[in-house]
Amino acid sequence: MEKDDEINKEMIKKGFEERYRKIFGPDYDLFLEYSFMFPRRAIRVNTLRGSIQEVKEELCKIWKLEPIPWCKEGFWIEGERRDIGNHLFHQLGKYYVQEPASMIPAIALGPQPDEFVIDMAAAPGSKTTQIAAMMKNRGCIIANEIDTKRLKMLNSNLQRCFVMNTIITNMNGIAFANKKMRFDRVLIDAPCSGTGTIRKSFLTLRMWNERMIEKLSRLQLRLLENGFEILKRGGVVVYSTCSLEPFENERVISMFLKGRDDAIVEEIEMDVKRDRPILEFEGERYDNEVRKCLRISPQRNNTDGFFVCRIKKK
Repeated sequence: MEKDDEINKEMIKKGFEERYRKIFGPDYDLFLEYSFMFPRRAIRVNTLRGSIQEVKEELCKIWKLEPIPWCKEGFWIEGERRDIGNHLFHQLGKYYVQEPASMIPAIALGPQPDEFVIDMAAAPGSKTTQIAAMMKNRGCIIANEIDTKRLKMLNSNLQRCFVMNTIITNMNGIAFANKKMRFDRVLIDAPCSGTGTIRKSFLTLRMWNERMIEKLSRLQLRLLENGFEILKRGGVVVYSTCSLEPFENERVISMFLKGRDDAIVEEIEMDVKRDRPILEFEGERYDNEVRKCLRISPQRNNTDGFFVCRIKKK
């Protein structure tokens, strides 16, 4: 295992190391250690198909379940058997295999039954199915996905989880600003560099470069601006990434807030260990409102890294 770790660390580019030592300081080595760990398996009970108690009683026959503090339907799974996707209850849609940190954006969004909601980058459907369960299959969700190849997986997961209140669309999320639709809540789980999910794929380290980060940040800002545009007054947009890049996170929020008096960044209250949001990076000072954002590194909760910001429209 130590040898494997050494090989993995050889993948790290000099620019990446320099940048992330600035971000994490003395925690950099701990960040790497957790980034190379095998991900903990976890599930979210789908309350559209079964109760938490029913699923717990069945799965406890095989595995040990540990509650995830920030999601009452979420559980870490421990045991010798690793095939949690092969259980009958999974095939019946009674639970969804989902990374614990990725459960946070939908909880921060707080959708209610009978609302009009859009998930702007929906595939493979983990957050859409979670939102549908929170809405009790009432109201309407637009599950949008620009990548045609990912639509099949999205559709399959929605059907398996008995989601009945969702319309799938295949559009560029930016194009919704040209429509007359206005939503109660908008989720933008934006395309990103994925530096919080290195443990899932070391390819992230090979692909990382500063030009890619700049390009992604411009797209992310446009998605957020357009997501806010289609929001009703009093509505909520949640912006999230599985990246730890300040340019994709705090900087995007700071740039979005410039010159706006109709956007309120709200605190995200939940039982999760977090990092302090970054207020200054590479000579740029960010808006003080980014203090209210949620930044999570892998070493805090042994999960993927995530960034989540909740914004309300005045």
